Amino acid sequence: MSANNVLLVDVDEDRRGLLSTLVEFINCQVIIAQDPDIWFEDAGDLSDIAMAIVGDCGDKHQTKQVLRDLVNNEAQIPVFQLDFPDSEVTDFPGTLGSLRLPVKYPQLSNALQQATVYRSQQEDSGQQGYDYRRLVGNSRSMKAVQQMIDQVSDSDANVLILGESGTGKEVVARNLHHLSSRREKPFVPINCGAIPAELLESELFGHEKGSFTGAITSRKGRFEMADGGTLFLDEIGDMPLPMQVKLLRVLQERNYERVGSNKTLTTDVRVIAATHRDLETHIAEGRFREDLFYRLNVFPIEMPSLRERPEDIPLLINELITRVEHENRGTVRLTSAAIISLCQHKWPGNVRELANVIERLVILFPYGTVDYDDLPEKFQLEGGELPESVTAVIEETPQRKGLQQPEKSAETSEAVATVSAIEIDALPEEGLDLKEHLANLEYLLIKQALDDSAGVVAHAANKLKMRRTTLVEKMRKYGIQRDSD
Repeated sequence: MSANNVLLVDVDEDRRGLLSTLVEFINCQVIIAQDPDIWFEDAGDLSDIAMAIVGDCGDKHQTKQVLRDLVNNEAQIPVFQLDFPDSEVTDFPGTLGSLRLPVKYPQLSNALQQATVYRSQQEDSGQQGYDYRRLVGNSRSMKAVQQMIDQVSDSDANVLILGESGTGKEVVARNLHHLSSRREKPFVPINCGAIPAELLESELFGHEKGSFTGAITSRKGRFEMADGGTLFLDEIGDMPLPMQVKLLRVLQERNYERVGSNKTLTTDVRVIAATHRDLETHIAEGRFREDLFYRLNVFPIEMPSLRERPEDIPLLINELITRVEHENRGTVRLTSAAIISLCQHKWPGNVRELANVIERLVILFPYGTVDYDDLPEKFQLEGGELPESVTAVIEETPQRKGLQQPEKSAETSEAVATVSAIEIDALPEEGLDLKEHLANLEYLLIKQALDDSAGVVAHAANKLKMRRTTLVEKMRKYGIQRDSD
């Protein structure tokens, strides 16, 4: 492993000093991130990180956020936690281990060797491990969801996940299970709206042989299959009323019988329910039991719709492309103009709809680049002003895997500005670099159009008979700024 840097994230100055000295003693270079919010800025190229050591990041939630970011990073960084008396976070899933203070040379040297073996195994496997439980998003609403997951994951309290279809409610449920003490036990999902009412009881509680027509063998139910783990009741709002009564009894008494049996079985499961329905309206209309609602709604988590967090769309695009690549189904790249257009769509189908669009683009443009004009017509949107938080993410995200950064001109803007557009009757004897000449001409025409339009991009785009988003992309390519900038 060529990586020789050790990333240290800790707000305690004394611990940083002691660990820095020890890291240098094992012939590694220490990279200190004293501000957990921007650890990635100090870290630089993550492929050069041999391992990361995470101590106190300010509070429990911030520490978990940093650990989650490092563990889930596609660079597959080996992560170790510092074990000290006041530590609020221990044994975070995905870390390789912990370093007990005071850290000694043999302990740190052994951790580095363990990290080296881990990295080698990742390289030998030919592909990096991929975690489909990842929650993607840096928006305020998604950070609030992540914080609620951290708060309730260690508890056995029932959780009710609310939100529109396609927002990722099952992803939240899997995160809750993965971060809980039950993570070694099964996670069992069941869609309550997809199973006929007459079969739902058997699906949940199981049945004995001969208990009904077609029951040729005994069968375990989902409660029995999830014993010790988590049962995820998706679309609980579509559960028939008679079944709601039986579910309430199980939640209250923690026991049940298989269909056709009088033997009582006990259950040790954590129940997480989800629905896109308005359950309070259902209660008023007599379609959902109020007592069951309060039994499930111990800790509600509401998933925001995608239109409420457009700044997460570039990150989701990157994530979805990574999934396609991991499954060896190809890849695709999107220009900034295409991403800007997608950020303006309302996404009634939320993340599921975005995933479908990305898969369609991979099929239509395998290993190609998708520009604004290549998008399906309903997604070709322009004219709307994006929030500053969205444009900032778009400018940062193109460098990431799966997205394409606009190509930089070989000449600096100052050099290009000195070149005049000259009509050529015949090619010079020494020849002509056509690409360079056309680029210079394009630069000058864009500058002239902006000057004539007093720097108003929309007016300049009209003069040049192109879309505003296309002109913005070309301005970024040539480093042209409006006078107002």
